[in-house]
Amino acid sequence: MSSEGLQRCFVLHRRPYSESSLILDVFSEEFGRVTLMSKGARSKRSNLKGALQPFTPLLLKWSGNGSMKTLRQAEPISLGLPLFGINLYSAMYVNELIGRVLMAEVPMPALFHDYLHALTELAQCDNPEPALRRFELAMLSALGYGVDFLHCAGSGEPIEPTMTYRYREQKGFIASVRHDHLTFVGDELIAISERRFTTKEQLKAAKRFTRIALKPYLGGKPLKSRELFQAIVPKRSIGK
Repeated sequence: MSSEGLQRCFVLHRRPYSESSLILDVFSEEFGRVTLMSKGARSKRSNLKGALQPFTPLLLKWSGNGSMKTLRQAEPISLGLPLFGINLYSAMYVNELIGRVLMAEVPMPALFHDYLHALTELAQCDNPEPALRRFELAMLSALGYGVDFLHCAGSGEPIEPTMTYRYREQKGFIASVRHDHLTFVGDELIAISERRFTTKEQLKAAKRFTRIALKPYLGGKPLKSRELFQAIVPKRSIGK
């Protein structure tokens, strides 16, 4: 799979290879997640050393048919997005989520735009939680994780804002009097469906749901971005 022209991309992760090269895990608009070898990118003469960084919008061109392609051309579209503190760690989490969950070379152009929107929001907001929840929900939708948040499973009755519902995997939400980590209030489900969170309770519910839904995709391996953040600021969480 060679790109015929320059593709809009972001570097998700990079690691050194040999004395002067880089291996890049890239999220591209038209080809999904791609692994690229950038030969000589770490050499003193390379003009790409500062450009091939996460959160910098790039135009890339590559060639090759194996699992690792060869980067042929790279141009930064603009400077890297201004991400600092908790918002930077939140963006690192989003990158790791893409790298862990998405299969290689599966086109997901809609999710690419959701990713760009998430990074833009993280670069501008004070609280990263809504942006994280919106992107997680967008990813689940792109993966085909279909859940009806607005109708009761089985009966098809509309979700009532004040009623309590319990989530059943692969089935949906059913009315329930039980209260545990699988239980949600109708108002919270409506907020998740609309991806608009106006209360702390709605955000907490969305976080709880995305954790449940993403667990099968992530398995038992811990997220490095979460471990890194908690090691530096152990009493806070970036919502993962």
